[in-house]
This record gives sequence, C-alpha cells and structure tokens, in this order.
Amino acid sequence: MTGPVTVRSLWWSAQTGGPPPFGTAHLKVYYPARAEGTDAERLTGVFPPDPQGAPYPVVVFCSGVNVEQSVYRPLAADIAAAGFVVVTFDRVAELFGGQVGLTPGVDLDAARPDAYGTRPTCPAIGAVLDALGDIDLLKGMLDLDRIALGGHSAGGTVVLQSARFFPGVRACFAYGTHTMVATMLGWPPGTVLPAQVRCPVLLGVGTRDGVIAGSSDRYGQSAPADPVTRTFTEALTDPGDLLAVLKGANHFAVADPVDPTAARAFLDLDTETDPAASRRAYTDLVVAFLRAHLRDEDVTPSADPALVDLRRR
Repeated sequence: MTGPVTVRSLWWSAQTGGPPPFGTAHLKVYYPARAEGTDAERLTGVFPPDPQGAPYPVVVFCSGVNVEQSVYRPLAADIAAAGFVVVTFDRVAELFGGQVGLTPGVDLDAARPDAYGTRPTCPAIGAVLDALGDIDLLKGMLDLDRIALGGHSAGGTVVLQSARFFPGVRACFAYGTHTMVATMLGWPPGTVLPAQVRCPVLLGVGTRDGVIAGSSDRYGQSAPADPVTRTFTEALTDPGDLLAVLKGANHFAVADPVDPTAARAFLDLDTETDPAASRRAYTDLVVAFLRAHLRDEDVTPSADPALVDLRRR
C-alpha cells in the first residue's frame, strides 16, 4: 500500500463458549478504509474497506488478564495501517478459583501434563476467527490463509500454547510472555513448556519487567528467573524466531494508557526509557515481522540498538 492509510474500526461479537453471560467476546476490528464522501459515511460513520491491498492478512491479538483491549488501540491501528486487518477483543469470564475478569480464555485442563499439546489452551481464538466471516462489510477482504496471532502477557502465553491448532497461522508475536508453567497445574518447578507453534515467533520483553519478576513463585522459583529468554532458547525452534529485549521498558510497554485500577501494573518497575519510544520501536518491529511473514515482502526486521537488543536464532 502506498500513501497515507485511513484506518477505521467496527464492533462485532463472538460466542466463545461458557455459561451465559460469560461466553461472549466483544471484538474491535481495525481495517484499512477508503473514504468516499458519501451520505452513508456522514450519517453512520462507517467507511468501506480499501480494496487496494485486499484480501488483507488477519492479525488476532489477545490481551493480558484484566487488561482491556482499548489500551492496545495504538498498536492495532498502526499494524492495520501497514495493510492488515487487526482484531482485539474483551471477554469477561472465569479466571481461576471462582474469580471473574477480562481474559482471552484459558482451558486450564489443556495446560495440564496429561493434555498439553493435544488442543489449544485458548479455544476462543478459533471462535473469534470464525466470527470474522459473518461481517458483511469485510466480505472478500480477509485472507484467512494468512493469519498472525499476537498477545501481551498471559494473552501471549496462550497464543504460544495454541497457534499450531489454527490453520493459516504463519507468524506469532508476543510481549511480556513466556511458557514457564505454574506448578499448581501439576508441572515440576521451573518447567518451560514447548511452544505449540509451526511458524516464526517474535518474542518481546522489557528489561524493567516487574510483573514477570513478581510472579516467579507461581513457577516454583525461589528467586526471579528469566523465563522469557528460556522460552526463546528452549521452547521455540524456528530459524526465523526473534527475541526483542526493550532496554529500559517495563511489562506494560505495549499498553497506552496503563490502567492503575486493574490488572497487576502495581508490580511493574519504573521505565528507564521514554515509553512512547519503546512502543514505537516495538510496533515498527512487529510491522516489519508481519510484512515479511504474512505478505512475503523482502523485509528484514531491525531495530534501533539504543532501544532494542534484537537477538536472532
């Protein structure tokens, strides 16, 4: 696509399983649009998708637990502006132990030793992808043979545990994410599960991630470990995998704004780099990664070494 791109969004819903009212996911779908100046646009605010570049590869992004999709809007809109249809979603459902909150949906039984690797830990991803086919405005505009899954924190974890079960997934990206698994599910302390992916992965983390450090006891660790680097070296195997270490960035670097009333931002460390610069660097890296693997463009992902330590396999 050439020239400035107009990005618009629409709302949709998907039934993702579970007892009502907790089985509904509310989707926000970002897409490259073409303003035509019609009365319909003026009266409804709905712009048609831009046929240039269509059919568009699809990116589904899974939020962190109790992190609303709105904080990922800058990331999603920038990816859409590069020629993708991007989907985020909010889903209120049971977390664990009777708690209810925002979650991409985790099938805990699928993460236990006797079941891991046999099915996705996040079946909601399939329901979200299926729902896109019901959106009349985007008929003929989606290429569901070219899909990327992305996620933040636990949302990224379920992506890495689920991607290979969904046809068409050609790339994954995740920030503040690892596959070290909680001992409460029956795994030995410090276990890093093999990622369930058959595509390249861009794994990101900040050097000031206080949330991961504050969660180490879940994994049977007596002291904070480095589960993200272990995930890159032990759980991923594709030659195209990348590890992006954002210098001075924290766990919520991809969120804007950070909500101090929910989730676990209170555990995070103060940043040592301008958060806007960190987000821009990470977004640019994600866009280049997706262009290379979903659009088959001759793009080599790179980053400013002052902001990102980019490690290749």
